[in-house]
Amino acid sequence: MKRLNATLLRSTALAALTAFAMTHAVTAHADETGKAGEETTQPGDEIVVTGTILASQQASIEAKRVAVNMTDVASADAAARFPDQTAAGALARLPGVAVQRDQGQERYIQVRGAPNRWTSVSIDGVPMVGVDEGGDTRAFRFDAIPAVMLSEMVINKSLTSNLQADAIVATIDLKTYSPLARTRFHVDGDLGYGMMGHGGGQQRQGSLRLSWSNDTFGIVLGGSHYLRDQITDNREPGYDDETGEPTEFSVRSYKLERYNNGLFGGIEWSPEAGQKLYAKVIWSEFADNEQRNQYNFSVSGNAVTGISAMFNDGRYRNRNTIGLIGGDYDDFNGFTASFKANYAKTVNTTDLPLIRSSMSTVGDMTYTLSDPRFPIFSDNDGSFSQTGLSQTGTIVLPLEQRTVSDSYTVKFDLTKEVGDLTLASGLLYADRDITGNVLSTSSYAAIGYIGSLVGQPFNINDYVTGSGWDTDYPLGLSLNYVDNKAMRRDAEATLAAMEAAGLFNPAGVIEDTTRYNQREKTLAAYLMGTLVRGPLTVAGGVRIENYSMDNAGSLRIDGAYTPKTYSSDKTDFFPSLNIRYEASDDIVLRFAGQRGVSRPAYGATRVGASINDTSTPGTIGGGNPLLKPEYTWGLDTSVEWYLPGNGMIAVGAFYRWVDNVLYSAQERVNSDFYNTPGFDRSNYLFSGQYNGKSGKLYGVEFNVQKQFDFLPGALSGFGVQGNLTLLDGDFKAPDMNGVMQTYDFQGMSRTIANASVYYEKYGLSARVSYQWRSHWLDTLGGLGSGEYRAAYENLDVTLRYAVTENFTLYADLANLTNETYVAYAGSLSHPTEVERIGSRYLFGVRFSY
Repeated sequence: MKRLNATLLRSTALAALTAFAMTHAVTAHADETGKAGEETTQPGDEIVVTGTILASQQASIEAKRVAVNMTDVASADAAARFPDQTAAGALARLPGVAVQRDQGQERYIQVRGAPNRWTSVSIDGVPMVGVDEGGDTRAFRFDAIPAVMLSEMVINKSLTSNLQADAIVATIDLKTYSPLARTRFHVDGDLGYGMMGHGGGQQRQGSLRLSWSNDTFGIVLGGSHYLRDQITDNREPGYDDETGEPTEFSVRSYKLERYNNGLFGGIEWSPEAGQKLYAKVIWSEFADNEQRNQYNFSVSGNAVTGISAMFNDGRYRNRNTIGLIGGDYDDFNGFTASFKANYAKTVNTTDLPLIRSSMSTVGDMTYTLSDPRFPIFSDNDGSFSQTGLSQTGTIVLPLEQRTVSDSYTVKFDLTKEVGDLTLASGLLYADRDITGNVLSTSSYAAIGYIGSLVGQPFNINDYVTGSGWDTDYPLGLSLNYVDNKAMRRDAEATLAAMEAAGLFNPAGVIEDTTRYNQREKTLAAYLMGTLVRGPLTVAGGVRIENYSMDNAGSLRIDGAYTPKTYSSDKTDFFPSLNIRYEASDDIVLRFAGQRGVSRPAYGATRVGASINDTSTPGTIGGGNPLLKPEYTWGLDTSVEWYLPGNGMIAVGAFYRWVDNVLYSAQERVNSDFYNTPGFDRSNYLFSGQYNGKSGKLYGVEFNVQKQFDFLPGALSGFGVQGNLTLLDGDFKAPDMNGVMQTYDFQGMSRTIANASVYYEKYGLSARVSYQWRSHWLDTLGGLGSGEYRAAYENLDVTLRYAVTENFTLYADLANLTNETYVAYAGSLSHPTEVERIGSRYLFGVRFSY
C-alpha cells in the first residue's frame, strides 16, 4: 500500500480524532443518564420505520448490525429525505459509493471507486444484468429505477455463498415494497413542481402507492413520474497530439427533456406465519429527448480558420419489464424453503440522426483563452453572421442502436437449523438472450451528401430561429437556436425520397460487424453453513457456477461478410467466509474473505470485426470473443461501534487482488481465431478490449451517524451523518511496445466524502447535504492516453414540515453550488469537456393515509 502515504494517514487520523471527540461526549452523557436510551431491538426482530430521520437511520443501522456479512443499508424513507428521484442518487449517500453522471443526472454506481462493471445488482434477490447503449458494459442503469418502488437498498460489500458471485467489490439488492408490511388500506404519494435554475425549465414529479392487507392477504399498486426540462452548457476543445495547442473548440448547447416513468404491482398471501406466496410486476422507463446545437470553431494560433456545425433531435430510451413469482415456507419437513422465478426484459435504444454542415470560411475572427475552460471569440471585422455560414451540402447521418435482453431465472434456497448451526443450500439457473449492435459511424459513406443526390439542397439556415442561446458561459458571439425538430422531420423526408429513388438503403445504416447475437447460461449451486456460538458468528461456504456463452456475428474481410461463431464454457468455484464477533454490547468486529468474478460486456465480446488485409501489418477492429472474465480474491475487515441511544461509528478496510483486468488498446492478435484459408492473421494489430495482468484495489472507510438526543430541549433535534472513503489501486498491462506499465482503474477517485447536518423536531425536518469526490480516470482509450474527470462537489438542502400526521410540505434544493463538471487530458489546462446544468428547485406535498 505504498501510495496510502502521509496524506492518507493524516486524513485517517483526523477522522479518527473527530469520531473519538464526538463519541466521548455522547458516552460520557450516557454514563450519567444510564441505560434508558439504549437500542432494545434484538437480532431477528422486525424493524419498523416510523417516518422520521432518526427512525429510518436506526432501522438501517440495525439491519447493518445484525447482518452476517458487511453491508450498508438505505431505507426508502431515508432516501425520500434527500432530493433523489432514482435509486442512483439515493445509493450515492452511502459510504464508499460514488456516482457517474450524464448531463448532471445520476446514472451508474461505483462502489469503493471501482469500475461500475465490478458491482452487480439484484431485485428482490434475483440477479439482474444491465444493458446500456450498445452493450458496451454490463453496468446496471440505476436511473431507470424510481426510488419510490423500493423499500430498502442493501449494498453487500462482502459476499456470502447464497449471493451471486458476479461481483468484485459489491452486489446491491434492491428490495421492493411489501403490502403485508402494514395492515388495512393505505395511500402514500407525493406531488411536486419546480424549476431548473439554468434555463428556467420545469421540474415535476409525482408518485402514488395504494396498498391493502389483512392478516393473510395483501395487494399493492403504484406508479411514479419524474420530468425535467433542462439546458446544458457544454464546451469540448480538441488539441494537436504533438504540440498540445488547441485545434478546435466545439461550442454546444443542449435542450433536454428527460423523464422517468414507473408502474408496479404486487400480491402477497400468507395463510399462516412463516408461509407466503407472492407475485410482482415492475415496469420502468427512462427517456431522454435531446436537442443539440453545436458549432465547431477550427483554430490556428489565435485565429479562427473556419466554422462547421452539427445538430440533432436525438431520442434515447431504456425500458425494463420484470415479473417475479415466489414463495417462502418456514417449516417444510424441518426445512425453510424459498422459491423464485423471474422474467426480465430490457430494451435500450438510441435514435440519433445527426445533421452536419460543411466547413465555412470566416473573416477576421480570433479567440482568447484566459480561462482554458471558456474560449471567447472576437469578430474583428464585423462579418460574422450565423445565417451567413455556408450550410448547404449537409450530411444526414442516422445513428441507430438497439439492444434487447430477455432473461429467465429460477432460484431455489433451502435452510435447516441444527442446534447452533444453520445449513443452507440452493440452486440458480439463468438463461439470457442478447441481441443488439454497438453504436458506430462506419456506414457514414453509404448516405453521402443529400444535395448532390436528390438535387435539393438541405440548408440549415432555413431553420435558424430568433431565440438566442440560454447560456451561463461567456462566448463573445451571439448564436440562436435552430429548430431541431423541424430539421429532423425534413431530414427524414429527404431520406425517404432518397430511398424511393434507390439512393439510400436503411438496412445499411447498422453495419453488420457491429451486431451481436449471444446466449448465456448460468447454472449455480451453493452450500453454506452459519455457526452461532455466543458472541461469535461464522458463515462459510462455496458457490459453484457453470457459465456458457454462444456467440454469433460477422467478419468483414475486404468488403465481404463471413458469418462466424464462438462458444465458451467454464465452471468456477467461489468460496467465501464471514466472521462476526460481538466484542461487547456495543462493539461488533468483522472479517471476511471471498472470491468473485466480473464478466465482459456483450458488445466487447462480440464476434463482429472488420479486417484489413491491405495494410502492413494487417489490422482488425471490433469485438474480442476471446476475452476472459476478471477474477478477484478479496479481504474485508471492520470495527463497528453502536452508540448508546442511537447512531454508530464504523471503520472498515478492504483489499482486492484482480486478475485479467480489462482495458482498451491496439496489440497483436496472437490467436488463430481470425485466420482463413491462405491468411494467417495471428500477427495483425487488433483494436479493441484486452485482458491485462494483475491489479489491486484497497482502501479505508469511515462512517458516522448520530442524533444528539442527549442535548437539552430544542437542541436535541440536531444530528449528523457522514462518511469518508480513502482509496488507492492500479493494474499492470503491456504498452504498445510490450513493456509492462502501471495504470489507474477507470472511475477510481482516491477520496469520496458525504456529510449531512440535519435537524428534526416539532414537525420540522431539515437537512444540508454535501458530497465531494476527487478526480478520476474516466476513459482509457488505448494505453498511455486517457481522459480524467476533475473533482467536484454538490451541496443540497431538503426541508420538510409536517402540517399534520398525514400531510407534509417539502422543498428540495439540489446542486446549489451550480457545479461545473470538467473532463481533461493530462492537466486541467487542457480541458476536453466543460459542462454545467445549473441548480434544481422542487416544491411539493407528501401524503400518507
